[in-house]
Amino acid sequence: MSIRTEKVAEIIKKELSLILLRETNDPSLGFVTVTTVKVSGDLNKAKVYVSVMDKERRQVTLEHLNNAKGHFRSKLAGRLKIRRVPEISFYIDDTLDYVENINRLIKKIHENYNEEND
Repeated sequence: MSIRTEKVAEIIKKELSLILLRETNDPSLGFVTVTTVKVSGDLNKAKVYVSVMDKERRQVTLEHLNNAKGHFRSKLAGRLKIRRVPEISFYIDDTLDYVENINRLIKKIHENYNEEND
C-alpha cells in the first residue's frame, strides 16, 4: 500500500465515521463503527470494514450499509479533495470475535491446567 492510498483510506475512514455518527438517522443500523478502510492501488475501490455491536443484527446492518453505499459515496464526494471518489463496499470486521474466541480458549486452557494440578 502506498502512502497516498493509506492517506486516502484514513480520510475515508474518518469522514465515513462522521457521516454515520452525525448524518445517518437510520435506527435500523444500530451502533456501527468504521474500523478499517482498504483502498485499491488505483483508488477506484474502497473496502470499508465495520464493527456492529449487536451480533444478531450484523447481516441486516451490512445489507443496509451496502444498499446505501451510493448515498455514502455522494456524501464523501462533497468532503474529499480527490478527483474520483472510490466505489465503496462494506464488510463486517470480525476481529473482535476472533480475539474473544482466543481469550475464551486461553481461559479454558488455564482452567483445565488448574484442575489437573489441584
